[in-house]
Amino acid sequence: MDIADIATPDFIEVDVDERLGKVRSIFERENPKAIIVQNDGEYAGVIGEKQLINSHVEDNTKAAALTQAVPKIDRHEDVREVARMLVEGNTKVAPVYEGEKQYGIITQDAILEAVLDNLDALTVEQIYTDDVVTIGERDHLGQAINRLREHGISRLPVVDSENRLAGILTTYDLVEFMVRDEGRQGKQDRRGDTDRMLDLPVYDLMTSPARTASPGESVRDAVARMFEDNIAGLVVTPEDDDGEVLGVMTKTDVLRALTYTEEEQMDVQVTNIGLLETLTRSTIVSAITEVADKYQRMNVHHAHVRFHEHKEKLRGTPLIQCQIRLRTSHGQLAGSGEGYGAEHAFHVALDKLERNVLEVKGFEADERYRGQLLRKLNEL
Repeated sequence: MDIADIATPDFIEVDVDERLGKVRSIFERENPKAIIVQNDGEYAGVIGEKQLINSHVEDNTKAAALTQAVPKIDRHEDVREVARMLVEGNTKVAPVYEGEKQYGIITQDAILEAVLDNLDALTVEQIYTDDVVTIGERDHLGQAINRLREHGISRLPVVDSENRLAGILTTYDLVEFMVRDEGRQGKQDRRGDTDRMLDLPVYDLMTSPARTASPGESVRDAVARMFEDNIAGLVVTPEDDDGEVLGVMTKTDVLRALTYTEEEQMDVQVTNIGLLETLTRSTIVSAITEVADKYQRMNVHHAHVRFHEHKEKLRGTPLIQCQIRLRTSHGQLAGSGEGYGAEHAFHVALDKLERNVLEVKGFEADERYRGQLLRKLNEL
């Protein structure tokens, strides 16, 4: 399937010289997935809500300051390749071209709606993220924003004093709160200055109850519920829904699952691929394959490598966080690490991943030994 009939000619665009104050008002009024940025009529990139929430840029700053480079997509590109490009570009929207002319845009939602009926072959358990980051309901919004930035994520399950699910806080909640115009402020409005806003408890802004999914339900049903409720993610809880937070499943997780292949070569997804300098995709694939091969009984179905850039730098080289996650026949295995530059961060994460793989291998070897020993004892 290609995206010829999925792409839409309807989109919002601004010039690189447009004020960010106006861009924020467009997000509030139109609620777009992202805004296309033009430079003298030529495509320059996109601005998404993540760029807005991750910045403290003044309203008078030009849009160019937050413009993210997102690759152009041919209108007849295969839907799986487009899904890969959106995930790797860490974007929910990309410009679609027909030859040299911009036709429109393709969005994450448009792809998921087009393949919705095919998602009943997957279960939530197969694709959700289990290394979930949470926030306490009495923690401050400033702490929540720092946690979102630190982990490069878009939502935080909110837990109560007993570590049970109390609600959800998303970047959209924060964007909506931060761009309220003065006309909507009343005497009781607690927006105030930035410092006061950051001191507000998460409880004041979270959505409760949070929408949930269980591990055993189909991805189709879960995504249909996301569309129905106009949300981008679900908190995964046990079948009995006792409030324990198992993880999170987002539309991006589903989009990533569309890129899974049945080829002999390991399927590897790289998020924020633009941070790579000396590394290449082939180098990453070879390194992860070498680690996985140290445990021959384990089959790797999919690998996801995610890079996230921090503000800290050393001699001009940014501090990078790298997370590697493998979906295997023996469950999920992961490794993460930080370093100056993507290559350094990748190798730190790779070392941790290797230790985790060998730990699983050693554990199973110990279990087999114990089983053999018990059989021998029973024969006495």
